[in-house]
This record gives sequence, C-alpha cells and structure tokens, in this order.
Amino acid sequence: MPSPRSLQYQRTRTVTSFDTIAPLADECIMAMSYAIEVSGEANPLSLPILYRTLTAAASSDPQQIKSGAQQLQNWEKQSGYYSSLQSIFVDVSLPVEVRHLCIIQLKNGIDKYWRKTAPNAIKKEEKDLIRSRSVESGTNEPDHRLALQNALMLAKVIRYEYPLEWPDAVSSIVSNLRQASQPDGNPLRLTRALLILLEVIKELSTARIQRTRTSLQAASLEVLQVLGKIYLDKVQTWMTFFHQGGSDEGGAINSVEQSLLALRVLRRLLIAGWDSPNRSNEFKELWNLLSIHLKDMLSMALQESSSLHENVRRLVGKHLRQIAKLHVNLAKAHPSGFALLPSSVELVSTYWDLVHQFGETYGSRSFTAPGPGIAQSGDDIDQSIPIPEYLSLRGLLLLRACVKMVFNPAQTFRYQQAQDKEEKAQSRQIIKESILTESFAQAAMQTLVSRFFVFTQRDLGDWEDQPEEWERREEGEDDTWEFSIRPCAEKLFIELVLNYKEQLVQPLLSVFQNVANLQNKNILQKDSVYGAIGLAASVLEEKLDFDLFLRNTLARESQTDQPGCGILKRRIAIVLGQWLPVKDKLDRPLVYQIFQHLLDKNIPSNDLVVRITAGKQLKNVIIPFDFRFEQFEPFATTILHRLVALIEEVELNETKLALLNTLLVLIQSVEGKIAPFADQIISVLAPLWEQAGTEFLLKQSILGILSSLISAVRDESRKYHALLIPLIDNSVDVNSETRIYMLEDALDLWINILQQTPSTAVSGVIPLVPHLLPMLEVGSDTLRKALEITETYVYLAPAQMLASASVVLAPLTTLLKGSKREVTGLVLSIVELLMQSALHLGGSEALTSFISQLVELNFLQTILVGLRGAHEAHQTTGPNRAKTWLDVLVETDYYSILARIALASPNLFIDAVKVAAPALPNEPFETTISWILSEWFRHLDNISHPEKKKLSCLAVTTLLQTGQPWITVRLQELMTVWTEVVVELYDNDERKDDCLVYGDVESMKGANETAEQEGQRKLMFADPVHRFDLKPFIREHLQQAIIACGGNEAFQEKWVVNVDKDVLSEFSKLGIF
Repeated sequence: MPSPRSLQYQRTRTVTSFDTIAPLADECIMAMSYAIEVSGEANPLSLPILYRTLTAAASSDPQQIKSGAQQLQNWEKQSGYYSSLQSIFVDVSLPVEVRHLCIIQLKNGIDKYWRKTAPNAIKKEEKDLIRSRSVESGTNEPDHRLALQNALMLAKVIRYEYPLEWPDAVSSIVSNLRQASQPDGNPLRLTRALLILLEVIKELSTARIQRTRTSLQAASLEVLQVLGKIYLDKVQTWMTFFHQGGSDEGGAINSVEQSLLALRVLRRLLIAGWDSPNRSNEFKELWNLLSIHLKDMLSMALQESSSLHENVRRLVGKHLRQIAKLHVNLAKAHPSGFALLPSSVELVSTYWDLVHQFGETYGSRSFTAPGPGIAQSGDDIDQSIPIPEYLSLRGLLLLRACVKMVFNPAQTFRYQQAQDKEEKAQSRQIIKESILTESFAQAAMQTLVSRFFVFTQRDLGDWEDQPEEWERREEGEDDTWEFSIRPCAEKLFIELVLNYKEQLVQPLLSVFQNVANLQNKNILQKDSVYGAIGLAASVLEEKLDFDLFLRNTLARESQTDQPGCGILKRRIAIVLGQWLPVKDKLDRPLVYQIFQHLLDKNIPSNDLVVRITAGKQLKNVIIPFDFRFEQFEPFATTILHRLVALIEEVELNETKLALLNTLLVLIQSVEGKIAPFADQIISVLAPLWEQAGTEFLLKQSILGILSSLISAVRDESRKYHALLIPLIDNSVDVNSETRIYMLEDALDLWINILQQTPSTAVSGVIPLVPHLLPMLEVGSDTLRKALEITETYVYLAPAQMLASASVVLAPLTTLLKGSKREVTGLVLSIVELLMQSALHLGGSEALTSFISQLVELNFLQTILVGLRGAHEAHQTTGPNRAKTWLDVLVETDYYSILARIALASPNLFIDAVKVAAPALPNEPFETTISWILSEWFRHLDNISHPEKKKLSCLAVTTLLQTGQPWITVRLQELMTVWTEVVVELYDNDERKDDCLVYGDVESMKGANETAEQEGQRKLMFADPVHRFDLKPFIREHLQQAIIACGGNEAFQEKWVVNVDKDVLSEFSKLGIF
C-alpha cells in the first residue's frame, strides 16, 4: 500500500488510473476518529486531507459539516483544488456521498473561477487536466445521479471553452457516442454519452454569444447523423420486440429509455442547430420520420387492449410528449422553416383532429354536484396530463403559433437575404390558405367555445375543495396557461377573434343571442358563451348592445340562487370587468349594485370563489377614466366594508395581494372622499401587517395603501402617526432585517406623511430624522428620496434641522463633490433653504454660525474650487478650449449660495471668501474676488430662472455697500445686469412694481395648509427676492456708492466716465439714475 505522503497532490501530475487514489479510503477511515481542528488556512491541500475534509462535510454531524465546509471554502482559491476534487470523484470505489459532494463543489467552482477574467481563476494546466477526464469519467459513471452532475459540469466547461479553447469538444463527445452505439458497445456508456450530449446541447443552445451558436450549428449535421441513427435503431429495436415479441425484454426496455434520451437531445438540437431547417435534407428526412412515429406511438399509447406494461406505455407517452414539444417549439422558433417543411400542413391538421376528438369528451354538458378535484401546476401538470389531453393542448399551442406566424410575425434584427424574405412570404401564404381559412376559423371558434370553455368535473371539484387555489390558477397570472386546456383555448380564441373580426363576429353574436336569455337554465353553456363575449369585448364594443344585456339579463341573473349559479355569478363579475374599461355610457350605478350583491357573504350562492372574483374585478370597474364618485357613493360604504372583510377572510397571500390592489385603486379613485372609511381600513391593515410576518410583498402592498390613504385624508392623518411612525422606523432602520425589502415603499409613506402633517403634529415625525443620514450616501438607490425628505424637514422643522446642521451637512458635502447634476441640485437647494431658515429665525448671528459650519466642512471651499475651474475653462477659446465639469444649472446654484451670504451681509461674504480661499493656494483676496465676480457677471446671462437671476442681481448690487474698487470698477457690468433684469421684471409700461414682490404673508394662506406648505409660504415671504422691489433697491445702493465716492460729480468723473455710452443710455431710461 503506498504511503499517504506519496499521494500528495502535485500540479504537474495527471491521474490516469482510478486505482491510484483507492488507498485513500482506508487511510481516511482511520482519520475519521477526530474532527478537523487545524484552522482552514493552516491545512495544506493534499488528497488525503481533502478526502478527510469531504467525508466530514458529507457526514451527519453538524460540527463536522461546518468545519469541513469552511475548509473547502478556504481551499477554493488554491491552485489544484478543483482537479483534486475531480481526482477523488473519478474513483468509483469511494463512497457515493463523498463523490457527489466532489462533483457538486467542482460544478459550482466552474461558475466562479473558470473564466479567465475571474479573480483567482483556475490555471490553464488545471483546466486541461479537468477537461481530459470529464468525458471518459462521465461515460463510465455507474451512478445516474453522479453522471448527471458530471454532465452538467462538463456542459458549463464547454460553454466557456467552445469553440476557441476547446474546438473539438462536440466532435469528441460525438466520437465517444459513435463508439458506444456499436453493436458490441456497453449500453451504460451509450446512456451516459447521450446524457452528456443532452446537457451540452442544452447549454450551448442558450448561449448568447453568436460565435458559440454558429459553431454549434456547424457541428449540428455531424451530431444529427450519429444521433439520428441511434434514435432510429433503438426505436426499431423496441417496436419490433413489442409488435413481434422476443426473448430480450430487458434489452427492449433499455432501448426505449435510450431512444427517449436520444429524442430529448434531438428536440433541442433541431431547434438550435438550424436557422432554416427547411433547407436541410437530413433535417427533412428526420422530420418525416418523427411524423410517422407520432402516429405509430400514438396508437400504441392509446390502445386499450394493448399488452404493453404500464411502465413501457409511460415511456412511449414520453416519446409523444417530446415529439409534440418539438413541433410547437419549431413553429415558434422557426415559423417559416416549419411551414415549408414537408407535411407540416398535414401535421397541423392531425393535431386539430386530435383537438376536435378530445373536445367530444372534454368538459361537462350540464351542472352536477362536483367530485373530488386534483390540484396540480407547473412540471407536475406537464407529466400528469393524460396523453390525449397533452397532445390536444400542444395542438392548441401549435395553432396559436400558426396564427401568430401569419398575423403577428416575430421581428428579427438579423440581415435577411432575398431567399429569407421570399420564404417568409411563402410560409405565411401556405399557412393562411391551407390551414387558417375562414371556414376553419369559424369551426375552430365553435369548437373552442362549445367544448373547451366549459368547466370539467375536475374543475368543479377543485372549486369546491380548494376555492382560493383554484381561483388563483384560473386567473392565469403566470405561465401556467400553457399547461391547461381551457386557458390555452381562451388565448387561441382571442387571436382568432382579433384577426378574423368580420368572419367571426356575426356567428359569435348568433350563438350569444340564442343562449343569453333568462329561460335558458344551462349554466355551463351560458358561462362558456359569456366568457367568449367577455374575451371579445374590444371587438364587439360597437356590435353588441351591452347596456341592454346588462339591464335585462346580467342584473337579473346576478340575483338568482339556483344550484350552480355561483358559476354564472363569477362569470358576470369577470365580464363586467372586461367590458367597462372598453365601453362607455353604461349604467354604472347598476354595475356597482351588482358588485355590492356579489360581495355579500350572507347569500349562500356567493361562495368564496364568487366573492374573490368580484373583489378582484372591482378594480377594473373603478379604473376607467369616466369613474365618478357621485355614482359610486351610495354603494361605497357597503362595498368597502365587504371588501375589507374579504381581505381578512382569505388565506393565500396572492389573493390578499390582489384584493389589496383593488383597495388601493379604490382609494386612489375616490381620493379625499375615502376619509370616512379610513379608520375601518386602518383597523384591518394593522393586524394584517403583523400576520404577514416575512411575506414582504404583502407588507409592501400594505405600505402602498397606507401611503395613498395618507395622501387622501390629508391633515387627518395625524391621528394615525402612532401606528405609522413605528412601521416606518422599523422599515428604514439600517439594522433592520426588513430594510432591504421595505425601504422604498417606506420612504414613499414617509414622504406622504410629512407632506400631510399639520403644524400641530410636527414633533411626532422628528424622531425619524436620524434614519436619513445613512441614506445620504453617493450611489444609494434611495438617495433622491432621502434628499426630498430632508428638504421637507427643513420646511417642517427648520429650528430642529439647524440645531443638528453639522450632522446633516457632513454627508451633503460629500454628495456635493461627486454626484450627478440632479443630486447636486437637491443638495444645494437644501443648504440654501437652511441658510434662509437660519437668517429668518436667528438673524445674521445664526447665519454666521451656519456659514462657519459650511467652512469647517469644506462646503464653501468645494464651491469655490468648482467656480474657479469654470472660470479658467471660460478663458479659453477655439477647438482645443478647456471644458468644465460644472453644469450650467449647478453653477447657478453655486452662485445662489454665495448670493444668499452677500445679500445677508457683504462683510460676511468677504470673510467667508477669505476663509474658504486657502482651498486656492497662493491667491490673494483681490485676485479671488476678481475672478469670482468676472465669472458671476458672465454667468448671469445664462440664468433663465427669474428668481435665481434676481437673487444674483440683488447680491452683486449689495456689494456696492463695501465701497471697494473691486465692485465699483464693474459699474458697466452692473448697469448691464440692472437693465436686463429690470426690463424682465417690469415687463410692460403699465407695471409700476416688481412682479416678484408679493403682498401680505397671510394673504396666501390656504384653507387646509399643512406644516410643509406653511414653512414654504413663510420662507418665501421672508425671501429678499420677494420682499425687495428691485428699482428702489438699486437706487438706494447706487446712492450709497455715490455718497461713499464723495458725491455725484466725483462718482461721475471716477466711475461713470468709464461706462459705455450705449449701456449708460439704456440704464438711464429706467429712471433709476
């Protein structure tokens, strides 16, 4: 026995024999008496230690599993780890549990580390070793479960490697398959080779890279030749045995399984391997063969007197399912190719015959007491559906694909040759003239409505046994319609009616008129015809007097209480939900009365299905644009009460969500008139929130309803703060587990609460402010909403926000440095509002304190650096001129910050610039103020917002108070700005005052003013932009400058003389100077 040390992994070594690592089992059995105690990083990678670790990880001891899993995770990034896993896997003498863990670890590692660009990617030598053993070990693997995992792993490798790094990957598998299919070949090797090829074709057919798909198509013919021969040989073998008899029953059954596996591969290969299958002779040959097999196998599977064993019959049925899937998938993927293949028209006719025959026995002809139902979905449905039903279902899907092929062909971005266009036109013509004739459309409609729209006894049993689950499944909100006859028939019916309006409307109306009368007591027939009328609502809108039907028939039938009338009541709710969005001028009060009745739990025939359907369809009745609350008001109290009670009654979360959605639409439609019902709604939502637990979709829906409700009840929302504030607090808390799911909806609710909070209830929302800070980060998905909430808080509680200004300003400063324009604009708006609030509440002293904080946090420095860059860029011209990162709108906001400081106090402005100037090294104040003003006057021409422009005009005018030469020397620029802004604000000759100056602060107070609106109004009226008339303001400051200069004559000689005559002339016309 070799020493364990001799088995230690060497990177350059290739394990070629399974016996090489067989001694590991004995070695490691002795090692299992102790747990892995050495830390993961300290354990070297060797085969004995790896095997021991895998054994521990595959054990039932939680501690061993935890320590083993941790060690395996530590080894993931080590060179040689994955090839070592494979070395253990390929030794069939080792325990299956250990080998299974090996292949799972290896398969997962392919996803993480096989790409060349992946961190700690697997090296080329190790990749070569893994590839070299994958095919051979897979074809010899005795355990099916391990063989499947190996095939999945190999398929992933080939997807990454084929065709560049591993050009002969597919051909090597085909070669292996060819050898295994020889008469003297090992059946196990053939089965495993087919399994590998199946997973490889699956993987390559889903590749998005065109190079991979092209390479697969290039190899498809070779694969088809080998695979087709295997399929044909195996089918002939087992068909001959079961028809003529023989002694090798085991071999025949094995052949059935192998032909099925080959057919599964063929189904995917035929779809992915050809763009134009009709041009390939080999494809057409196999296509014809499969059409023959469809008929032969169908007779074998359905022949009641057949002596076939049930297991064999089941395998034959699986063949039929694969062939039927191929037909439907090919018609969807390659519609032109499908239509031009030989016998395609006959094939569709065969399927329609199956559909028609199956329709003779489908559904109930009259209502009887329901029997037990069978609830299934998804893949369970696909495998449990009887063969006749399954083939009929595929026939309906195939017909729907043909309709889309003719009337709604799929668009492609691939360049089309003349032949492609010709084939496309030819295929549409063939399908339309040979299959989708007018007579066929009428016959198909007749069959669909009369046969497949009718409930089966199984449907009625499921209705009785599992009402909520049945209703959810019937709603068809997911793709399960492809697995059920009636929903699939409804989809096909819609396609036919939309595309054959002229041919189908009159026959449909004729059937409807014969059925839709009170004397007809056949409930199932009425349900199917009413269902067709509802589905065709958009087509029949102008052809059917639905209002008459509503008054004379539906209203009366909704009140009936005969056996089985629940079926009709459910249909009435659905039909009304389908017609009201497309038909106007209906008797809406009558419709609301019907829904009020259908939601009444005290009526025996209004079972849970009826009421759930009515609750869901109520949404479609309320949504239309012509909804008027006056019509709905007489029924509002009762309907809302019953809807809320229904939400409490149902158990499935999907049903609760749908009904909550109806409630949301109802709240949004009636708006403020929902207030009388708010308490009742809240009383239901509160316990529902607690019951939801970790059902976060349900909680999100509840938050959405609360948000709309708060907006509707406005200032009355304050009485719900005690309930809602904790919900928001828990949903936005950075340490909350629910934050990742609830944050966005909680922020919407938070915003609405703030916007509707009256001034008397502001204190209740202040405790939420600390939750804003973690969200004020660059790159946060909720950043914009967080900034909007912060801005609202400045209006609501300016004193409290100023008290914690430094805490808020710190993240805002970070955002100012590296955010997009929209975010930067919000940040600057918040800071500007804080400055206004500081000045309004505490005067210049409070503003000075606030400016100091801006300087301490480098906020002002960031602004000056940005403006300096813009100024320098604007000094360059020509094609190679410098570009500034500062957006025009952001620059306007930058100067608005400086304008607020200057307007409050010119001396404070000078001090702030001096303190912030060190961000611009070695620059004296005179230089700094010079380029600030130069860029400011230049930028004033680009400010389009009247208030922003007036603000800057007031600010630069205020600087005249300083009497400094650096501002008076710019008298010409000042006069230009004054002239331009005054002309804009005094926009006609009759106007005597500034259009931005408002009256009394109380005069614009709203009747139901919220705290936010009050804060906005007070700040607006305190704003110098809206308090100072510009003309007197300019006159006053200009007079101060004249006095400071020594009088008018001195001012004229020193400053006015330098002003351009045209500029001076235009300014003089204003009557200011």
